Parts: sequence; C-alpha cells; structure tokens
Amino acid sequence: AAVPVQLPLRENTMALLRLSVVAALLQGAVAFAPSSLRRSVAPRVAKTTAPRMGAMDVKFDPSKLEGENCRIGIITTRWNPEIISSLQTGCKDTLKDLGVKEENIFETEVPGAFELPLAARFLALSGTVDAIVCVGCLIKGDTQHFEYISQATSSGLMSVGIQTSTPVVYGVLNVNTEQQALDRATGPDNHGISWAQTAVEMALLRSAALGMSKKTGMGFSDAAKLGGDGEKKEGGGFGF
Repeated sequence: AAVPVQLPLRENTMALLRLSVVAALLQGAVAFAPSSLRRSVAPRVAKTTAPRMGAMDVKFDPSKLEGENCRIGIITTRWNPEIISSLQTGCKDTLKDLGVKEENIFETEVPGAFELPLAARFLALSGTVDAIVCVGCLIKGDTQHFEYISQATSSGLMSVGIQTSTPVVYGVLNVNTEQQALDRATGPDNHGISWAQTAVEMALLRSAALGMSKKTGMGFSDAAKLGGDGEKKEGGGFGF
C-alpha cells in the first residue's frame, strides 16, 4: 500500500506563511481598487428564494380599461377544480369591475389544457367575442407529460390569437406543486385579476387597430346578434 508523503514541519510552516502573505496582499489591493471593481470581485451569495412573479407585477391603469363595449370569453378546464374556480371568479369579478356587462361574458369549459386551443379557435371564429381568457392549471408530476402539455398549450393558444386576430390570454398556471397553484389563485395574487385586465386592454387595442367605431366596436353589430331568419340569436352551441 502506498504510504502518504508527509512534508517536514518546516516546509509546512513555510507554505502556510506564503499563503498568509498572498491573502494579505490581495486584501490590501482590493482596498485600493475602485468601488465598482470591488463589487465585481466580492464574493457572491446565492439567493435562498427564487424570484416569484405575482399577479400584480404588471401594472394596469383602470381609467384606461373601459370594458362596457367589450365581449369577453372565458374558457376553463375541469382539472384541479378548486384552483380553476378561484381563478375564474377572480377573472369574472374583475371584468365586471371594469364595466364588462354580465351578458357579454361568455363562459364554457373543456376537459383539460390540451383542449383549450381548439375551443379558443371555435370561439374566436364565431365572431362573438373580442378577447378570450383560457384558464387552466398544470402541476408537474413524475413524467414528461407536464412539459409536453405545457408546450403544446402555449404554442396552440399563441397560434389561435395570431391566426384569428382575436386576443387570447394565456391563463394557464404551470407550477411544480399544488401549493404554488393555490398561492397564485387566491387573495391579491389571484392571477385571474390580471388576466381579466389584459383581456380588456387587448380587446380595446384590437378595436382601435381594426378601426371599429365606438358604437359597433368590439364585435357588436346587428348582424352578429341576428340569425338567418332575422330573429335574435344569443349565441351558438357548445356553451358560446
């Protein structure tokens, strides 16, 4: 067996002395360095908590969000019903606070997040809404299912918005734990609040971009409300 080599006591002492001298010189050099340089060489301490985005991180000006002429669709999923219900309530209550009429809020549901893009496309093509909020919750599990569904859902909803010129708000929580979802679905951090504000802002932006008048803007027109026989038509099937 190999025998560890031990340095003589004197050599050990000299080595420690050299290290002490080098450390002292470095400390002296840093003391005379510019403050900006001292910050760059200072030891970095890792943060113990990861940055967290709250529902109120994006600021909205309520005075500019006049939703009385807006028609908003809300599509929810049936997975994680407690979380979804809280998000839906936060979204709907905020829409009403912004002036959106009860009869101009269209609600329907689908089985899961993967079905949201197609349902959003159906609703967008119906011409009955000016913006859509898609509400869902994906909680990471032990398999790659979470990654596949998250990517497909976000990409699909983006495509619907671009292809139909109808704003689609991505209201899907992507979290690691159920507690993270609850934190973002309740109280002042209820993300449904900011999703509703985003929907109204984007609906108004769409109206301005497409040159809709204030009287018939946001998709409101006699043609949209009448059926082929001239009778009033409240909406199509499938909950719209």
